[in-house]
Amino acid sequence: MNHTMLAAVAESAHATLTVRQIDRPVPGQGQVLVRVNAAGVNPLDTKIAAGAGAHARQALPAVLGLDLAGTVVELGEAVEGFTVGQEVFGMPGGIGGAQGTMAEYIAVDARLIAAKPHTLDMREAAALPLVFITAWEGLVDRANVRSGQRVLIHGGAGGVGQVAVQLAKASGADVYATGSAGSLDFIRSLGATAIDYQAQSVEDYVEHYTAGEGFDIVYDTVGGSTLDASFKAVKAYTGHVLSCLGWGQHSLAPLSFKSATYSGVFTLAPLLTGKGREHHGAILREAAVLANAGQLTIRVDQQHFALPDVNEAFRQVAEGRGKGKTVIQLVSE
Repeated sequence: MNHTMLAAVAESAHATLTVRQIDRPVPGQGQVLVRVNAAGVNPLDTKIAAGAGAHARQALPAVLGLDLAGTVVELGEAVEGFTVGQEVFGMPGGIGGAQGTMAEYIAVDARLIAAKPHTLDMREAAALPLVFITAWEGLVDRANVRSGQRVLIHGGAGGVGQVAVQLAKASGADVYATGSAGSLDFIRSLGATAIDYQAQSVEDYVEHYTAGEGFDIVYDTVGGSTLDASFKAVKAYTGHVLSCLGWGQHSLAPLSFKSATYSGVFTLAPLLTGKGREHHGAILREAAVLANAGQLTIRVDQQHFALPDVNEAFRQVAEGRGKGKTVIQLVSE
């Protein structure tokens, strides 16, 4: 057996990623060794490579990459529920000092992965874990999204946004989503009422779609001033604002005067703290159920990148040029 593997290594901040041979990991107790078929590229990966993203606690040099889809090739001790040859997906590494997914193999905590949906190919499955877990932790875990509610997703065409729209729809909610003019058709294709945030003020669309009452749930996937807009758009008393990018300084007055609720979503916490990892696996199993039922898809950028193209893939994500999630494919299907 070959004891080395190819991996994309961020040697230092702002440096070009290097594809080189490193030691192939050995699965420890509770881990499985996965042959990576495809690795999703997230904005956080590009930030870490640029020396930012301190909250991810990934010191360089490091193999980056949070998301994967692949095949189990070896089981560590005390692993149940997985078999060699099984196709899996998950968000198992790339932060907190752990090896990332942009490598031929990765040893992962079995609690963080799940069986790949059979309706999605490897590239699609690799694009899904981070964004779906983020959507679920907000809409389901924090806000208990349910039938009959009016839900507003800010950034409905983005990675988290497109999945949040579909998750809210599958829960029976009446879904609305903001986007730029060029993204409105895609948002409508997901089953949401599309709102051009540049053409309509918060007050205008709250009046138009809720008769001035506000939305039951508002999920901010954009951050900054969009979170402030969310406080204005939410319903009084029972309304719930969520944000996965609520990291700035904001006035709580608009929210407080409505007696509404705010929840932050920090999807990386189980990887950084070791607590709650089983829940990530459970969420991914729910994603597979929805995908297999035809209620969940993910738009993947059509450009095909292999591991040697990692720097171009990172540039595409950093510059926001992708039409959907950017994925690096390590094994041809």
